[in-house]
Amino acid sequence: MTGGNGRLQAVLFDLDGTLVDSAPDLCDAMNRVMRRLGRAEVAESRLRQVVSKGGRAMLAVAAPDLTEAEREALLPEFLQEYSKALAERSTLFDGITDLLAAIEGRGLRWGIVTNKPGWLAEGVVEGFGWGRRCAVLVAGDTLPSRKPDPATLLFACERLAIAPDQALYVGDDLRDVQAARAAGMPVATALWGYREDGEDPRAWGADLDCETARELIGHLPA
Repeated sequence: MTGGNGRLQAVLFDLDGTLVDSAPDLCDAMNRVMRRLGRAEVAESRLRQVVSKGGRAMLAVAAPDLTEAEREALLPEFLQEYSKALAERSTLFDGITDLLAAIEGRGLRWGIVTNKPGWLAEGVVEGFGWGRRCAVLVAGDTLPSRKPDPATLLFACERLAIAPDQALYVGDDLRDVQAARAAGMPVATALWGYREDGEDPRAWGADLDCETARELIGHLPA
């Protein structure tokens, strides 16, 4: 895949649902909070559908009877609980290790643009030993705006000193595609990621729809 200014220079990834299957640790953290409140635990199968939509969406699944204000008050507690075990049961999605090796083997750089708060995203990156490999990390609180606003993707390109069309963004949520489109950046949908029942990622209009991470390797420049 090439952009208007030349060959692909970097691949940027969403984090949860694209690189990392973080649903197990997030669900464990949520259920610790629910138990403290004397509430029923939530099944991981229910929670993982909305992991890519963030903590507020997860709280809405776990405690739908609470008001929005009540759930908002629980968000810091949930995130703090999650921070205690960021990579206890989280794993890389199948093929991610091979994909990152292929990117590096072709002399390309890779980075992460996520809506996850920086203090949590940095912990995950360090937990998987990516501190020196990840060329850029832009988190949900790096700038005033987050995806689907394109600002974080554009900022990542500035940090890498490349044009937006020299990067490929890979994500598993509609707002990932929306942000990349607004940034003028090619985008691939990670069909292996999280989605709710009834969602059709192939209808989001990405340049590529990849069933597996290894499939994406075939679209990298030789």
